[in-house]
Amino acid sequence: MELRQAGLSQQPFPTHGKPLVVLSYASRVAAIEMLNSTCSHRSGLSLLQGPTLSGKSTLVRSFVESLPEDCSVALINGKGLNTTDLLIAVLRQFGYSLDLSSANELLGLVRVFALQQAASHKAPLLIIENAHELNPSALRALCELAELRVRNGSALKMVLVSDRSLHTIMAAKAMEAIARRVTHDFHLRPMNREETRQYLHAKLRAAGSHYPEFVFPDEVCLDIWRASAGWPGIADRVALLALAQSETLPVSVTGVEHPTLPSGTWADTGTSDLPPDELVPPEPPRLIVTNNGSVMHDLIMEKPRALIGRSEHNDIAINSRFVSRHHVLLVRHRTATFLMDLNSTNGTFVNSKRVSNHVLRHEDVITLGHHRIKFHDPCATTRGELDGAEFADTVVMKTLEDMRALLAQENTALLPALTEDLPTIQT
Repeated sequence: MELRQAGLSQQPFPTHGKPLVVLSYASRVAAIEMLNSTCSHRSGLSLLQGPTLSGKSTLVRSFVESLPEDCSVALINGKGLNTTDLLIAVLRQFGYSLDLSSANELLGLVRVFALQQAASHKAPLLIIENAHELNPSALRALCELAELRVRNGSALKMVLVSDRSLHTIMAAKAMEAIARRVTHDFHLRPMNREETRQYLHAKLRAAGSHYPEFVFPDEVCLDIWRASAGWPGIADRVALLALAQSETLPVSVTGVEHPTLPSGTWADTGTSDLPPDELVPPEPPRLIVTNNGSVMHDLIMEKPRALIGRSEHNDIAINSRFVSRHHVLLVRHRTATFLMDLNSTNGTFVNSKRVSNHVLRHEDVITLGHHRIKFHDPCATTRGELDGAEFADTVVMKTLEDMRALLAQENTALLPALTEDLPTIQT
């Protein structure tokens, strides 16, 4: 499809050059905060890691553009650089025209420049992309620069950017000068479903579309999110191909390709808090509340917990005398959802069986009085173990503490007796 047929004046998903619009999402905001913290820290040196097409280059370039003009910044692609190449690239970005050829002379000039700048309270910033592809000799030179100090701080702030985890490199004894200075070990995370939808529509709008929701309906955005795992660069390419292959509008999900996806760099460290099957973000479960066949609520469980009961302070309020003020609590942990009855008067039933604690499965039906709640989550195909790692005590306890804080905000005169609705933990 030609761009003008879609109401577009330019390509919304360019694969090269500066993007039309930069959209903030949770991980990007956290990364910008990390970079600002690195610049303000007296010895700031940070690691920024994320797989190919995770948005690292766009992130660091937009960050550099946001810095004051008097801030000295060198942004270097470290791929294959040896010591001399690295130092020449750094000095040129700091504004030097070079006739020097000796690595020692180059290193000395970088030292002098960094120390002079730091002495005037403006320590320069060195950002190296593809840091994992620097030659060993260049890494050694980087370690020497990392040891430069003035007063009580470092003379050169650094950000090392990599397509893979830098954990192994930092663990090497030769890298100790850098490793001991690391203030942030940051791994980019993908966009969630809603962030991906906003990202796609914002790009279409910036390219001239007045009705991006018509070009890419919600079901197409959802499929692009699944196909890209939420990584911005992959979403761009999947969206570009879907738009190009579509003959009519709106674009159909049949035109969405599903490429092989990279894993997050956190998976390479051996300390990931995400199992391999969760590297592609799962779709949150739906809760469909009905009464006598009529749908009362139909919502997506975006938050890690959902409190259900008669009180208006619940996430789902059910106005029925058969439902307790705070009747049941749903806790979302990773891909599993745990139900806890909160000592309700009339009990909680799942698939017609009374329960107190229960791991929900796809298409389970929760019954509260005359109301039914259908739990829709295709990822929840097994029960799991109630006392396993999926539902660590700390997760459940934190959720209960959050809920008690919510209850404390209500009018104390209206709070139920302790034995009516407040949660208890069986021991």
